[in-house]
Amino acid sequence: MKKYLRFLRFYVIFLFGTGWLFLAGCRNDDMTDFTEDDEVPEVPVDPEDPEDPVAELKVEGFFLLNEGNMFQNKASLDYFDDATGTYSRNIFSRANPDAVGGLGDVGNDIGIYGSKLYVVVNASNKVEVLDVETGKRLKQIDVDNCRYITFYEGKAYLSTYLGSIGDPNAPNGIVAEIDTTSLNITRTVEVGRQPEELAAYEGKIYVANSGGYSPPDYETTISVIDIASFTETKRIEVAKNLHRLKIDEEGDIYVSSRGDYYDIPSRLFVVDTGKDEVKDTLDIAVSDLAIHEGIAYTYSMEFSYVTGANTISYNKIDTRTENILEGSFITDNTVEKIKTPYGLAIRPDNGEILLTDAGDYVTPGVLYCFYPDGTLKWSVKTGDIPAHFAFKTNQQ
Repeated sequence: MKKYLRFLRFYVIFLFGTGWLFLAGCRNDDMTDFTEDDEVPEVPVDPEDPEDPVAELKVEGFFLLNEGNMFQNKASLDYFDDATGTYSRNIFSRANPDAVGGLGDVGNDIGIYGSKLYVVVNASNKVEVLDVETGKRLKQIDVDNCRYITFYEGKAYLSTYLGSIGDPNAPNGIVAEIDTTSLNITRTVEVGRQPEELAAYEGKIYVANSGGYSPPDYETTISVIDIASFTETKRIEVAKNLHRLKIDEEGDIYVSSRGDYYDIPSRLFVVDTGKDEVKDTLDIAVSDLAIHEGIAYTYSMEFSYVTGANTISYNKIDTRTENILEGSFITDNTVEKIKTPYGLAIRPDNGEILLTDAGDYVTPGVLYCFYPDGTLKWSVKTGDIPAHFAFKTNQQ
């Protein structure tokens, strides 16, 4: 009975931490007009020089995927147009009015590759492939319990838990390869239980395994997949309950462990992809991270069953030295307004910091844009549980 109760306690925080909190009684459908647009101050930015034959990288806009609450079919997709300063909500339903049920249940990841936008919708068991210019649906790819997506040499790679949501007896997960031309699944490979974020680098895919459905029996490894043969060639021992996984400019992996929410805290680990082994451990909790020009930006909202509370922190790491830098990446009093940090990204062209606040998880959130020095530039209302970003640039 104690083991069962511990699983129930974990399952509540697991769903809460991924935007899957079901609180229908708190929903207020009048809170937001999801078809409205907002004008954001201090844009547009200066256009690129038309005389320059090799234009520098410039963000033309970005998509923000709002997860929405599980079982409420409230995932939604927003878009910020950099040229006009317009923030548009719920663009999927506006571009696809005949799509039954809208975008679906729990938007879990998003990415742009070429002319296509890929939206991973976890509880609806699908990937929506959209035209990046119009937002119109090109194809729906059905994949059970899909989680995160990355891209490499003409293919998309998708982690998926398999099994039903929350099932402690679910089978090992897989990584599925999707051809970005035909939009068909071409190959699959088995990895660990409940695989999370993944990244491709120099002919290999690295996948963070969590084992999150069966605490305290978490997974502790990163699966290494050889892309040519599409086989798992190694598992790198790291720590319990892995989640986020990013690769820096030097080819090192930064992977977060969520710990066990009791005695083992969340930590960040650095993996050498040359040796495929852990090279460093950083003594900070991490819920999400983004890497830009030698700096890893991280935030944490670490929950502990011992204290019954969340501990929120914001940090920066010099990825060249692997040292934690002093101070928060938010340098003004905006930090006092943020209740539930949830999504994080850095604009690749100018280093501006994008951070979302999920608030109470059941009403619209807020997107904050900070200058690189950590002071607030603008903010805007989003959909419910704003979480995942994809940048549209002039070089795609």
